Parts: sequence; structure tokens; C-alpha cells
Amino acid sequence: MLGIKDIAVLLIKQRKKLGIEQTDMYMRIGMKQQQYQRIEAGSDPKLSTLLRVLEGLDLELSITAKGEKMHSASSCQNIQNESEYSFEDDKEDLDFGFGSDH
Repeated sequence: MLGIKDIAVLLIKQRKKLGIEQTDMYMRIGMKQQQYQRIEAGSDPKLSTLLRVLEGLDLELSITAKGEKMHSASSCQNIQNESEYSFEDDKEDLDFGFGSDH
């Protein structure tokens, strides 16, 4: 399983691969540059914030059970259709994860 620092490294690599400067991420994802810098530095963002960053970097989140292969897109779609949960983006982007300082 990847840790927060590992995810930050992947985000940096993808941003550079896309040729996007860190200072330009706010235009792409509607997030302050300073906030995005903290994410790349390895802070613990809210899930909604991480999902916004992933979308802006043309990435997606996949969740798999340990030891299992990743499910196909169609099986994930079935799970999504059966789910009654709704994930909405948080209005306050500066509220990072558990126990973080502002």
C-alpha cells in the first residue's frame, strides 16, 4: 500500500509529465497554489481534495482488496450504481486531514 509521501511523489511525476507548473495547478483545479504545494510536500489532504487533484492530473483513484487484482471498469461501475453513498467536494479546501496545522 502506498503512503502519503509515495502519493505525493506520484502526483509530482504526473504533473511534470503533463508539463504543468505547480503555480498553474490552481487554474486547473481551483485550488490555491499554497494548498497544492502542501499536498506535493506530503501533507494529508481530505479525500475530496485528493480526488480534485487526481482529476486535474488526469488520474483516478482505485481501491482493491489486498491480494486481489484490480476490478474492471464495468465491475466498478456496478458497485457505483448499487451504492447509496454520495461523495461531494468539500467547500473548505484548506481543511486538511487529521490533526494538521493550518
